[in-house]
Amino acid sequence: MRSPAYPVTDDHIHIDPVNGRGIAAAKDFLRVGGTHLFLVSKPSWSLGVIPSCGADYATVFDETLRVAEMTRETGLTVFPVLGVHPAEISRLAERMSIPEATDVMKAGLECAATYVSEGKAVALKSGRPHYDVSQDLMAASNNVLAHALHLAAECTCALQIHAESGPCADLIEMAGVAHLPVERVVKHYATPDTPLHPSLIAKQEDIPKLIREHRRFTMESDYMDENSRPGAVIGPKSVPRFTNKLVGSGLMTVEDCFFVHAETVERVYGVTVQLK
Repeated sequence: MRSPAYPVTDDHIHIDPVNGRGIAAAKDFLRVGGTHLFLVSKPSWSLGVIPSCGADYATVFDETLRVAEMTRETGLTVFPVLGVHPAEISRLAERMSIPEATDVMKAGLECAATYVSEGKAVALKSGRPHYDVSQDLMAASNNVLAHALHLAAECTCALQIHAESGPCADLIEMAGVAHLPVERVVKHYATPDTPLHPSLIAKQEDIPKLIREHRRFTMESDYMDENSRPGAVIGPKSVPRFTNKLVGSGLMTVEDCFFVHAETVERVYGVTVQLK
């Protein structure tokens, strides 16, 4: 295979050999020009894990690292991102009290943070429900999110945020309290109006404008890799194809590709993005 002329990084993707296409999806990403990806841990229930304590999430994290190693064998560079999906609060609260559910999620994030501290993962993920919940559940979710921000600050790593649509501007103050630089708070599935670091779905119509303005952002597919939802959110080829389309149309230069897919990624996550 010919060496790529520029890096292409998917900032948020799932690869799931159990419930989805697995390594075949990763090879699709590679085949059309993908070079680097942030492999994000899936919700516990997707792997059949029913957590009752924080240590139970280790099964999810170990599976993510196993898939990361399999994916690296294709030639891709893989950066694992581990954490507790914010929708876990709703499922846990069906089996235990909200304070108990909060403690389990916090402990799960602490478990994830040990993987980051040991160099096995590069970032954490957390957030709050993007659907309607009670005030008590939302308050608990923000409590968990505040804890995740503190853990990311302690680990000096980025935190990917899964939350409601829109800017989520209140996280600026929350990140300040945690002493986490706001550019390391990544709004997954972002809109351009967020003051956090935007990770944009690779079909966002404002991307050419942001490139012209030399704005910092990253691109993602949020590919779920679940056979029950093929191609959701968008397919594994999407980030490379969209990037190649922009380059081919003159809306993105090779220098822009290095700025978006390498320099910005390195600045946010503290990783090194190199072409092989």
